[in-house]
Amino acid sequence: MPRYSTTASRALVLAMLLIVYTFNFLDRLVMAILATPIKTEFHLSDTQLGMLGGLAFAALYSILAIPFAWIADRTKRSWVISASLLVWSGFTALCGLTTGFGQLFLCRLGVGVGEAGGVAPSYALISDIFPSSQRARALAVYSLGIPLGAGLGVLFGGAVAAAVDWRTAFLVVGLAGVIFMPIFALTVREPERTGTAAERQIPVAQVFGILAAKPAFWLLAFGAAASSMVGYGLAFWLPSLLQRSFGMTLLSASHFYGLLLLVGGIPGILLGGWTADRAGLTGKTGYARIPGIAFLVAVPLFAAGILSHSAALAFALFLIPQALCYMWLAPVLTAVQHLVPAPLRATASASFLLINNLIGLGLGALTIGKLSDLLKPAFGDEALRMGMLAALVCYVVAGLLMLVAAPRLAKDWVE
Repeated sequence: MPRYSTTASRALVLAMLLIVYTFNFLDRLVMAILATPIKTEFHLSDTQLGMLGGLAFAALYSILAIPFAWIADRTKRSWVISASLLVWSGFTALCGLTTGFGQLFLCRLGVGVGEAGGVAPSYALISDIFPSSQRARALAVYSLGIPLGAGLGVLFGGAVAAAVDWRTAFLVVGLAGVIFMPIFALTVREPERTGTAAERQIPVAQVFGILAAKPAFWLLAFGAAASSMVGYGLAFWLPSLLQRSFGMTLLSASHFYGLLLLVGGIPGILLGGWTADRAGLTGKTGYARIPGIAFLVAVPLFAAGILSHSAALAFALFLIPQALCYMWLAPVLTAVQHLVPAPLRATASASFLLINNLIGLGLGALTIGKLSDLLKPAFGDEALRMGMLAALVCYVVAGLLMLVAAPRLAKDWVE
């Protein structure tokens, strides 16, 4: 097995993983910009759209991440990632062939099944390749797949849907992932594993036991879940808000939100990784304190943007909180890697993602969609705006949980 002892070899693996993660979020969030034409063609409610945007994907994604991570900890993580990419890309392409809500829901379930095997093994692989002093920055670079994938998905999906139709958008992004899979499989090799063979055979239940005994894990997991609930909710519904309340066309909304994700998200993630590695030199509390402060500062700025009626002003107001709410990724993901011995990192990451995604991804878009339907008699076309505003309370909860977690990290940390 390769050691990846040179900077160039580590950078190549990180670049390949970043591309896969970009496909992950491209396939996941292209649905957001396509929601309006799908709603129109299939005559869906906002609640049904919320199910397609969150619950359909998260249901199996969150649960299956555990067994896939367990397999990855015991076999070759690069193989698990390659197979996952093929599955989720194939189901994304199939979304373009559906003829109703039921078929589309099942295909989104399939996307979730595939993506369940992609993220946690990647976290563990990166943590094995990079030394601890560079780990947060490496995870930050990997996490750039979120704004890159989401932004490109929104921009590309909007352009294709406007020029052709929403079905073609699904087909193109799905087939692109299928084509890239063999390139990744032939390029990335499993690194030399750390830890003992006995540690790699520890049962999943025992890994859960290790994590369950650490308060920092629960506080980080539920803090991240609260942030993801509103984060994924806003990500799914903001294009629809721009079309309903700001009068934008689908193409204009895709330009607005795609640029917001790229311009705000990329600096936010990189800043989170840099500050986390700097904070790690003097103590462990910064890995949770930095995200906590960022969440709390973001709330009033997001609220002002949601309540504004000018697209230009809304973009300016959303830009800073968009960056702040991405800052949690590198610090928190790095901290989770250090709550267990190295051979158990994929399973620990999957346990964290189970909580984060089942609550955040599963309920975020659905909750805002349900609020929009419930508030429609009172607020009419502005019901979605009010539902998104109410969801911001989750960022307050997330910020407080992160601040409580900060002093507990030093005790629970494993080098």
